[in-house]
Amino acid sequence: MKEWAGVFVVNCTAFDRKGAVDEGAVRRHLRFLLDEGGVHGVIPTGSTGEFAALSEAERKRVVEVTLDEVNGKVPVIAGAAAVSTRDTIMYSQFAEQAGADGVMIVAPYYCNPTQSELYEHYKSVAKKIRIPIMLYNNPHTSGVDMLPPLVARLAQIDNITHIKESTGDMHRVSQIMRLCGDKMTVMCGADDLALEMFAMGIRGWVAAPSNVIPKQCVKLYELAVVRKDMEKARELYFKILPFFAALESGQFVQYVKAALEILGRSIGAPRPPLRLPDKESYRELKKVLDGLAR
Repeated sequence: MKEWAGVFVVNCTAFDRKGAVDEGAVRRHLRFLLDEGGVHGVIPTGSTGEFAALSEAERKRVVEVTLDEVNGKVPVIAGAAAVSTRDTIMYSQFAEQAGADGVMIVAPYYCNPTQSELYEHYKSVAKKIRIPIMLYNNPHTSGVDMLPPLVARLAQIDNITHIKESTGDMHRVSQIMRLCGDKMTVMCGADDLALEMFAMGIRGWVAAPSNVIPKQCVKLYELAVVRKDMEKARELYFKILPFFAALESGQFVQYVKAALEILGRSIGAPRPPLRLPDKESYRELKKVLDGLAR
């Protein structure tokens, strides 16, 4: 397996005015991210892709369309999470058969599994596929926290190789790195801590903002990780940090899609119950985006 390094966009799912998946808009958005944005990897049917609001058929089709449009240019890691282990295995096996390079799996949400149950969940999925698994720890959204000792246990399973760490706790990042060594690669999952994680040696960033400002996200990665020019990286980081902070406020799907609309690259509104921000929030977001252009 090639190293998963760089900026991996959790690409949005486009919807038409009737709320159906818009395959043409999905493809156009992917072409922008790859050809103009220069992202290093694509993750369909993740949280920013509104996977939980999609039917089984829609989820599978979005993965197929993404793989077809990307056509091997960069790795594609399909979101494969579900509440049950059975369905998680089903989505993971589908991703493997469709040609995905790996799967990203957030902890089962709503059912509040224990750490032991989480271990058995991921172990069961890992047994059923051969492609790598990226764990996704996002307790703020899923309601379930995967603690470092659990991550260390899972790191002993050969094809559980990465974790997207989204707690926003830098102590957590260092704990995982210390406990797991080279058996687990940590990916940045907290956009407003990207530079801090790069400074710690993290080489991969799973970035929702790269739907909107892929060039700037890629440039930040290149400055901090490739060129190791932390002074210029910090200058860029502080410029784009207000946008990251807006997304981390808890309405990241709504704000990403609103930002795309503001910039003239609309791919539709979120699927209800989510909605585009109200007029005041929309104005504030436009101010933030205007600041990025200066």
